[in-house]
Amino acid sequence: MPETRTPTNGSNAGGVRVGVYVCHCGTNIAGTVDVKAVSGYATGLPGVVVSRDYKYMCSDPGQALIQQDVRELGLNRIVVASCSPLLHEPTFRRAIDRAGLNPFLLQMVNIREHVSWVHLDKQAATAKANDLVRAAVRRVSLHKPLQKRRVPINPNVLVVGGGIAGIHAALTLAEAGKHVYLVEREPTIGGHMAKFDKTFPTLDCAACILTPKMTAVGSHPGITLWTYSEVVKAAGYVGNYRVQVKRKPRYINEELCLGCQECITACVYKEAKTLDEFNLGLSKRKPVYLPFPQAVPQKVVIDPETCIEFKSKKCKKTCVEACGDRNAIDFTQKETLEDIEVGTIILATGFKTFDPVRNPYYGYGRYPNVYTSLEVERLINAAGPTAGELVLRDGKRPQAVGIIHCVGSRDANTNRWCSKVCCMYSLKLAHLIKERTGAEVYNFYIDMRTPGKGYEEFYDRLLDEGVHFVRGRVAEVTDWAAHPSEKGRLVIRAEDTLAAFVRRIPVDMVVLSVGMEPQSDAQAVRRMFNISCSSEGWFLERHPKLAPVSTFTEGVFIAGACQGPKDIPDAVAQAGAAAAEAMALIDAQFVELEPYTAFISEDECSGCKSCIPLCPYQAISFAEEKKKATINEVLCKGCGTCVAGCPSGSIQQNFFEDEEIFEEIEGVLAYA
Repeated sequence: MPETRTPTNGSNAGGVRVGVYVCHCGTNIAGTVDVKAVSGYATGLPGVVVSRDYKYMCSDPGQALIQQDVRELGLNRIVVASCSPLLHEPTFRRAIDRAGLNPFLLQMVNIREHVSWVHLDKQAATAKANDLVRAAVRRVSLHKPLQKRRVPINPNVLVVGGGIAGIHAALTLAEAGKHVYLVEREPTIGGHMAKFDKTFPTLDCAACILTPKMTAVGSHPGITLWTYSEVVKAAGYVGNYRVQVKRKPRYINEELCLGCQECITACVYKEAKTLDEFNLGLSKRKPVYLPFPQAVPQKVVIDPETCIEFKSKKCKKTCVEACGDRNAIDFTQKETLEDIEVGTIILATGFKTFDPVRNPYYGYGRYPNVYTSLEVERLINAAGPTAGELVLRDGKRPQAVGIIHCVGSRDANTNRWCSKVCCMYSLKLAHLIKERTGAEVYNFYIDMRTPGKGYEEFYDRLLDEGVHFVRGRVAEVTDWAAHPSEKGRLVIRAEDTLAAFVRRIPVDMVVLSVGMEPQSDAQAVRRMFNISCSSEGWFLERHPKLAPVSTFTEGVFIAGACQGPKDIPDAVAQAGAAAAEAMALIDAQFVELEPYTAFISEDECSGCKSCIPLCPYQAISFAEEKKKATINEVLCKGCGTCVAGCPSGSIQQNFFEDEEIFEEIEGVLAYA
């Protein structure tokens, strides 16, 4: 049983009865802090009725001790000295709430991260822990009972991004009976996965997996699908978000279009002249086009930048004639704005691939036979520009291919992070290239990272197939021939760190395994939805382990590669988790908000409006009739910016009132 210490002074500080509970946290705290000494020190502090230490205070027995003391000793304030409040403050709040005490009459002291983990001197660490406990005891005596607010939840959900993560999240929610708005900026859903030929490690057909899910999204009565659209404005709060979506004109009436594609055939452009974005410029398309055969929705798009009708008004409009009585083509279409209300939002905006032009040593853009991995995905795809035949730009089939790993990843000059998928998709491409052409394939890698299910076995399979592996970063790709056999070929120069010499390997084709990067507009999206980004630019989760799909904005969740590099299984798993989090909020029908809101003393408010532009949540407005600022408690997140910025001091914040902060500061500085 834990040791109980009662105070020697018998004080209850004018009705305040404090219980202090100090956690060993195994050896996390006790290894550096003398926990029993801290617990003993707390017994002499004014108002402390009982002080205990326990091995794991967050465990069920630890919580039971607190609850028992609240009931039997009449405690009305609790101080827990343990780990970060971010981790276990809700745990201890629930514990004292079950004992009948208001959960906000609790103060936590972080003696793990703030003391034990940052100090080596046990005596000094113990003294610091004493100071922090003393400050908490003085502060908690001024705590007031607060109540959480309940906000009703709108059952509709917005999913931003129509890649595999967005598709899976939307279908999961729609199958559960929720109405989903799925917004995708491209003319079709599918994302990057729609461009792949096979998926690793099973070599399943990517289209065979993805297309049924795309079709299900397009036909599901619970999903409103808006492609060729973008979110331009988001406001509100958890449970009640107001979102504005810009729908760009297709110049096709989607309700009338049958997807017959006769207009494409009839277009006055006899040959396609515009670089096809879906095929990464490896083929061309007409001004009226369908992104790819399995596109959802099966509706064509007219490109106003290349269409004669928009450029000169002199088009014969053969496409209109081909459409006939359906009259689906409408050159007068304008951009429209749709306003929707949703309770929760899932961001699945995906990633962009690294632009290898930024690394000039590999010759991308300079040598025609240097390709990115995604370009090769299109070349070997049966629905790609070459119908799955791997031929170079000069029409020849490669006899030797070099695949360079980590282009734009694990590089201090570009991106320091590992893009996680490059090793495996490089192995997949090596297998497919060798299978289709019989070429000699060389993989140049830094470290081979194959940690997923079946991944190491796939790597072993490539070894058995005779694919060459060279461990070493490639220095350069050139067309300089040192020998007649190298003439007209590309030469890869790299140090083989296992063989300990520099290798010079002539090849016909170079494939750059480009890494993942955050979307170019990630910062703009972050600001729109009021979430955070990591230092690398990926959307930041609330907690990397305990809340990997939640953000610091309630009701906004993230899924897929917008949160960080990941493969398809991880993206799908995270999308399912985000859908489950959204569903949990919806099914609860309300959400409880923390009461750490700011409030204004109208008698002291001068109406200067200084606080209004400071609020990052647009929670403050100005009441013209009173000439005073007012705060919407539902929108307020308790950041304290307005409290610090108010020149008259008329704004205070629950749980962080001036008296509480001053008392805590005096407690830290006092010497007992």
